[in-house]
Amino acid sequence: MKDNQISNREIAESLFIVNRHAKTAPEPRHLYDIKKHTIDKLLNENRAKKVGLHFSDHPKFSQQHSTLLIEVGGYYFHVPATKKDFQDLEHLGKVDQSYRNPKPKLSLSRAKRTLYHYLNWKQPKKPAYSLQTSSQPSMLGQPTGSPWNQRRRRRP
Repeated sequence: MKDNQISNREIAESLFIVNRHAKTAPEPRHLYDIKKHTIDKLLNENRAKKVGLHFSDHPKFSQQHSTLLIEVGGYYFHVPATKKDFQDLEHLGKVDQSYRNPKPKLSLSRAKRTLYHYLNWKQPKKPAYSLQTSSQPSMLGQPTGSPWNQRRRRRP
């Protein structure tokens, strides 16, 4: 399977899943990196289109700023805009809250696998987790000396 065999629609659906999970992930950095590199590559290959600029729904530091709207395979994504984008593209105003991307039936692992393949990235190995995280045994179930709901008294 080569890059050109992955359709824009497949890439767009995978991007949608990765982006949706990144918004709620405790560590979203890697997912946003996948999104950024994929969109950059799609733009370089003319497989994605810059539509225009939107005001951000979540301004940083209470300052109004704009994001770039990208269209890929019938899906729309927002990415940070560059200075050149402000010069070249039309500002579309507020985000249209009535439009939603279609929801694909795709798992995060399959979406990541598709995008890794498109980017020619190797999938990172999962770290081997040990059951015991510290060298000290757990204190669960051990008497602590006072009931849980009473403060310890200070000694003078």
